[in-house]
Amino acid sequence: MVQFLRLRLAALCSLRLNPQSAIRNPVTLLDIIYESPALLVVNKPAGLVCHPTKDGRLSSLISRVRLYLGAEAFLVNRLDRETSGVTVVAKNSAAAGELGKLWENRDVRKEYIAIVHGAVQEDSGAIDLPLGKDEKSEIAIKDCARPDGTPARTEFLVERRFQRGGRDFSLLRLLPRTGRKHQIRIHLAALGHPIVGDKLYGGNEDLYLALVQNRLTARQREELLLPNHALHADYVGLNWRGAEMAFRAPPNADFAAFAGMQSVTF
Repeated sequence: MVQFLRLRLAALCSLRLNPQSAIRNPVTLLDIIYESPALLVVNKPAGLVCHPTKDGRLSSLISRVRLYLGAEAFLVNRLDRETSGVTVVAKNSAAAGELGKLWENRDVRKEYIAIVHGAVQEDSGAIDLPLGKDEKSEIAIKDCARPDGTPARTEFLVERRFQRGGRDFSLLRLLPRTGRKHQIRIHLAALGHPIVGDKLYGGNEDLYLALVQNRLTARQREELLLPNHALHADYVGLNWRGAEMAFRAPPNADFAAFAGMQSVTF
């Protein structure tokens, strides 16, 4: 029987937290879903990068994990800066190797939720579009759907359709069957329903340039509707060392409020 491991060991770290007090009390650095001798599973907040940066010891998820553990650690899955949700960390290289093979072999069940522009007409469906580099864009990291790209498939279910300010939106549950870079974001944009707040694939890539060049205006922020794109890694399930394990995490308050999610129950 699948055991839903909901242990909440720590509160979310406030980004306004005094860095020195955070280092003295590293348990406040993370929203921990589950912990064992070999595993740490956390709910990554939107806006936090996974990899180390030059902006200090609190500026990346892996740096916070290492502060908490006081030891080396290995990210098993990685989320984009603005994507929140379930992130699995291995505490040693042996666990990292075992878990990495599960991801490589696609033996991991992953679900995301997203808020997208427009009312998605089909209650469910699948997007099969190969992905590759967007050679028309000046942004080096940007990919696109292209016939000669790598195969990619995303399945979706409409959880609800709603309106805000006279505009249509949909809350989707997404099941990526492959794991390409920016896959969900590109697929939804290609479907004609880009993710709310997506600065790169929302139809105006100057919003992304404005962000990285630190020139995003108040008007542009209003256009985006949310401070981070509305994509959340809701669920990860796997069979590891003979045990069925499943992890869920609630989305951040901005996401939940925009989607009208009154409560999140697991």
